[in-house]
Amino acid sequence: MLLFSKGSPTTILSDEDLAAGLTSALTKLGNRNRVLLVPPDFSRFYSKAGPLACAAADYFGDRLADVLPALGTHFPMSDEQIDRMYPTIPRDLIRPHRWREDVITIGEVPAEFVSEATEGVWKRPWPAQLNNLVWKGGHDLILSIGQAVPHEVIGVANGNKNLFVGTGGEAGINESHYIGSVYGTERMMGRINTCLRKILNYAEDTFCEHLPILYAQTVIGADDNGKLVTRGLFVGDREAFECAAELAVKVNFNHLDEELDKVVVMMDPDEFHSTWIGNKGIYRTRMAIADGGELIILAPGVRTFGEDPEIDRMIRKYGYRTSSEVIRFVEENEDLGGNLGAAAHLIHGSPEGRFTVTYCPGHLSRQQIEDVGYQYADIAEMMARYEPEGRSDGWHTTADGERFYFIGNPAMGLWAARSRLE
Repeated sequence: MLLFSKGSPTTILSDEDLAAGLTSALTKLGNRNRVLLVPPDFSRFYSKAGPLACAAADYFGDRLADVLPALGTHFPMSDEQIDRMYPTIPRDLIRPHRWREDVITIGEVPAEFVSEATEGVWKRPWPAQLNNLVWKGGHDLILSIGQAVPHEVIGVANGNKNLFVGTGGEAGINESHYIGSVYGTERMMGRINTCLRKILNYAEDTFCEHLPILYAQTVIGADDNGKLVTRGLFVGDREAFECAAELAVKVNFNHLDEELDKVVVMMDPDEFHSTWIGNKGIYRTRMAIADGGELIILAPGVRTFGEDPEIDRMIRKYGYRTSSEVIRFVEENEDLGGNLGAAAHLIHGSPEGRFTVTYCPGHLSRQQIEDVGYQYADIAEMMARYEPEGRSDGWHTTADGERFYFIGNPAMGLWAARSRLE
């Protein structure tokens, strides 16, 4: 069921277009009196979820009961971030998602189904978990807003991931991430019907049929000048996500004719404060980087590894080692074995010895970066060398003749050499 559908690789929708499209879809629903809004957190600032959430708040007025940003395991949004992303939403309606406390296990996806979906990689039942407010908040509409975009854990982000991961609990989040990482990051990214998507779809179909869930999904791409524009908006049930995902693969999946020896990515300091999020620079470019190549991550805002103290400790202790090493660490160490989300992140962030990662953080030392397995370079020196301000995506050359491929916002897409997709 689609209540609104508009998009193509050349479509450009303004914020006013988004508001009008969402409003037309909500009008078709009929009256709703107690609404829960589930938008993303600040790490998805460029998703256009902000204007959509504000448009929804304006439409429903005092019928909007709760707003639950889908934090997953990220830091809670600061007051400044809320003001920037959701300026017209009443602050007293915004609820925190405490992923270790405010959740309920609503059922389990059977081990047999999980094993079949993952080709035997994971043979345990998967716990489907949701925030209590989603599950038993008594709402007559749950409006989940987000961007469909290639993603390292599930293939293409959003849809029911925004609920089961964004408002999920420790076990469900951690195991879902570990499933995706062990199954194979490069087997997942940019694909819609992945093993993990099948598991989440099973959970939604089996346990959530009675919940009044509606999805509003955007697709964001860059125009010829490198400016981000909205390419699509789809509002409805799961079909809305599937339509958005198909468009996102066309818009955000960049197929390259050659493998890249040197890649430089810029991580917005307002958005990326940790390697937990900043490593999207690795996830989204790894299929484009040649064996023996180098990825340079310009990350002036990065000041920590994990967005949770315990996860931060795990990253510092074990580091971004190869998949086989991390899997062995999980088997041999109770702390990491009990924190599969951290283990998954270590695998996702590992170059697997195939290429090198040079991190240029604004607030971490050389010793800290090298201790987790990356190379270090000074952020000021590298910013001066590669001059990211205003630079377009693609090939460039430094003043002394070094050729490099620049990506200004790797979180918004996926890059792969055609040779690695054959």
